[in-house]
Amino acid sequence: MKTVLITGITGQVGSQLADYILENTNYEVVGMMRWQEPLDNIYHLTNLINKKDRISLYYADLNDAVSIRKMIEDVRPDYISHLAAQSYPRTSFDIPIETLQTNIIGTANLLEAIRQTDDYDPVVHVCSSSEVYGKAPADVTLSEDTPMHGASPYSISKIGTDYLGRFYGEAYGIKTFMTRMGTHSGPRRSDVFFESTVAKQIALIEAGFQEPVIYVGNLSSTRTFQDARDAVKAYFLLLEASAEGKIKPGDYFNIAGEESYNLREVVDLLINLSVVNNIAVETDTNRLRPIDADYQMFDNTKIKNVINWKPEIPTTQMFKDLLDHWRKQIFNGRIPLNR
Repeated sequence: MKTVLITGITGQVGSQLADYILENTNYEVVGMMRWQEPLDNIYHLTNLINKKDRISLYYADLNDAVSIRKMIEDVRPDYISHLAAQSYPRTSFDIPIETLQTNIIGTANLLEAIRQTDDYDPVVHVCSSSEVYGKAPADVTLSEDTPMHGASPYSISKIGTDYLGRFYGEAYGIKTFMTRMGTHSGPRRSDVFFESTVAKQIALIEAGFQEPVIYVGNLSSTRTFQDARDAVKAYFLLLEASAEGKIKPGDYFNIAGEESYNLREVVDLLINLSVVNNIAVETDTNRLRPIDADYQMFDNTKIKNVINWKPEIPTTQMFKDLLDHWRKQIFNGRIPLNR
């Protein structure tokens, strides 16, 4: 039976990839996490984890090369989906060194551990980001060959991650591939991301924990959206395609939604889903980035030439599910920070 190692399993995407694998295959899942991470996104799996019923956890840290090497030697997974990262672009302006250290050196630690393990030839998915394209020119459809342009310490760290994955594939023949996922959302999306903090604030307003005012940053950005539950299916299909030799080591793919919105439209859509009338919207300068990726539209041709995949969950359903996620959190007494 094959084993899939998911670094960053406690995140939205990592936890949903685990769900997809458990529901659609007979593979084993090992989730890497730091011991003190919150388990909110995997509580529904803890009974299976406790029984070691096809899923287990391994405590390690990307910034601790010894722990990463030991994990690879102990687990020797067939597939690795490397999702762990400091993944918040806005936060990266406040903690640039940690962002660069975790995302670049942490990825190097993982790839080196794989390279130095004898008689070991896994498939390795390195999660990059559409943020590598940064402040791309308006009205340009982003393909995999669009020049990279770092617009935050996070995007710069992901450029480094992207190049590392490519290098280890081309130089050492490790079966790596990189994915550059566009904006994705849905249940479990962290509240530091735009559409999730808007949905969270609406849920707080509905529950009486916030005045009927939503605070936002830049609303001029236009981008595609997709449900992360669609994206993890693409991740898994690419893992299998690589194992079958359909992807050359070091290759890279955009994965993006096909429905686009201006962020003002996103705010209006979520407000229209609320049971509260007359919610106001105000700009909070603390939520603005020094540089922003104002326009992101993608070409999915390359990935569709390799796997049979397309986004299936409508974004309207995705936004509704996101709002319902925050309503449920608050109903269960988990009052989120107003940030």
